[in-house]
Amino acid sequence: MNPRLAAMLAAAATALWPSFGQAAETVFGAGPAQLCYQAADEGLPASDYLIYCNAALGTSLTPHDRAATYINRGVLKLGLAQYDAAAEDFTAGLAINDCLGEGYVDLGATEVGRKLYAEAIANITKGLTLGTKQPQVAYFDRAMANEALGNLRAAYDDYRQAVAVAPDFNPAKNELKRFKVVEKPSGT
Repeated sequence: MNPRLAAMLAAAATALWPSFGQAAETVFGAGPAQLCYQAADEGLPASDYLIYCNAALGTSLTPHDRAATYINRGVLKLGLAQYDAAAEDFTAGLAINDCLGEGYVDLGATEVGRKLYAEAIANITKGLTLGTKQPQVAYFDRAMANEALGNLRAAYDDYRQAVAVAPDFNPAKNELKRFKVVEKPSGT
C-alpha cells in the first residue's frame, strides 16, 4: 500500500472513531452495565466510564447483557485507540452471542486501526448483514479498508452507500469529493 495512503487512513481512523463512537449494544435494567452502555452509546469520556463496564462484568448478568457489556466496553476502548484490548472485548462478546451485528462492525473497526483490512471487510460485512444501528459508519469503515487494499471501486461504492443511508453523513460525503468517476467508452 502507498505509504501516504496508509498515513492518511491511520490519521482518519484515529480522528474519526472517537468522535463517531461505534454503535453500542443495548443493556436492560439499571446499574453499572447500564452506565457502561450509556457511555458507549452517547460517546461519553471512555476513561471515566470503563470502571462501570469492569464492575458490571464482575457481577451476575444475563448472557445477553454480559455479551453487550463486553461490546460496550470494547467501544470505549476503541475510542481510546486501544485496538488490541477492544478486539479482545468484541471477541469475548461475540463468543457469548454471535448474532450481535454491532460487535462484528466494531471488531472490524479495530481491525482497520490494526491494519488488518481483509479481516475488517469480512467482519463489517457480517455485521451489516446481521444489522447495525449506524450502517453509515460501518460502510465508511469498510470503505476505508477497501481503499487501503486498493479496491477503489468497492471503497467508492461503500462511501456512496454511507451517504445513501445517512444523507447528512459528512465524512463519507467529504471522501467522495476525492473520487473522479470516468465513464468507460462502450465496447471496452
